[in-house]
Amino acid sequence: MQGLTIYFPGKLVFGKNCLADLPGDIIRLQPAKVLVITIRPLLNALAGFTAQLIAAGIEVKTNTSITREPSFNDFKALMEDVSLFNPGVVVGIGGGSVLDVAKLVAAQLENDQLLEEIVGIGFLRSRKKKLICVPATSGTGSEASPNAILVDDTDNQKKGIISPFLVPDMVYVDPMLTLSVPPDVTAATGLDALTHCLEAYTNKFAHPFIDLYAFEGMRLIARNLVKAVTDGTDEEARAQVAMGSLLGGICLGPVNTAAVHALSYPLGSGFHLAHGLSNALLLPYVMEFNAPSSSKRYAQVAIALGCEPAGTDDETALRGIRKVRELVRSCGIPSTLREVGIPESAIPAMANDALKITRLLKNNPREVTLEDAVAIYKAAY
Repeated sequence: MQGLTIYFPGKLVFGKNCLADLPGDIIRLQPAKVLVITIRPLLNALAGFTAQLIAAGIEVKTNTSITREPSFNDFKALMEDVSLFNPGVVVGIGGGSVLDVAKLVAAQLENDQLLEEIVGIGFLRSRKKKLICVPATSGTGSEASPNAILVDDTDNQKKGIISPFLVPDMVYVDPMLTLSVPPDVTAATGLDALTHCLEAYTNKFAHPFIDLYAFEGMRLIARNLVKAVTDGTDEEARAQVAMGSLLGGICLGPVNTAAVHALSYPLGSGFHLAHGLSNALLLPYVMEFNAPSSSKRYAQVAIALGCEPAGTDDETALRGIRKVRELVRSCGIPSTLREVGIPESAIPAMANDALKITRLLKNNPREVTLEDAVAIYKAAY
């Protein structure tokens, strides 16, 4: 059995309308200043939250500059805006990009390490500021992971920063914040969360402890995502998908993802496709590639997704792949690269770029060669 190290958030709160309890937790920390990193569409919903902090004598600065998957330059520009403010607490409230940036801001304030020096696994040495994450989408699981992803402007590649210091001190998961998320984003982020769980469960370094989170995450998302997409006001479906996303985030630290994510990175960095959509596009095709070498695991994936067992593991695994295609279709997500405007001529360059993501490809249950990457992209075309 593989060894296991997990860094859980110091405090995790899950529940409808639980955001109402967060101001009290922050006030008890007695910070002089709080930085809130969020997005403009949430400002009205957060007005009462910030008002409570201000009423308690806390100076609050709000930053809404992250409007896309962030780059090194986006992060550095934000740091220039907030460094002089120098808050004691950093709160990220939003999707994965906002949370990733909030985690890095908390780590880099009063840190003499350059951003470029902390790229990779385990290079960040400390974090001096308190960090609180509140997801407003159900997808990335960033609130529970030690990971943050930025696009490097020098080569247009996505780079990961992985450190236990990026795991928040507090996490509040309030499914009510996701009610206003539009159907296409709900679908893409939900399929991203499903991919986190699925890739953790079928990972070369899968672990029985993480399997518990991964299996249940797949089960919850598969049973509730279409409901959340077709009726965004369904609070119970939203809550179940939010829990599935959180479980997927817990999987990201000790086990992490594999070939789906590695192959999706060039779609985001080269064509600015949303991360969740990129994963949703590639998931069934990578499953087809992996299943023959890991049929028992993929048969269990099918069971988690709600499929009935077939005569053999191979047959059951195929049912799981068909179920994922069905989910993608029912969620209204494109199922081919052609549909999202990626030219077939881009495939060789994308395959080359994907092969550079060795920190994820090493986790895949089947080795992915350059020829394999090209073949997967062509199958997805």
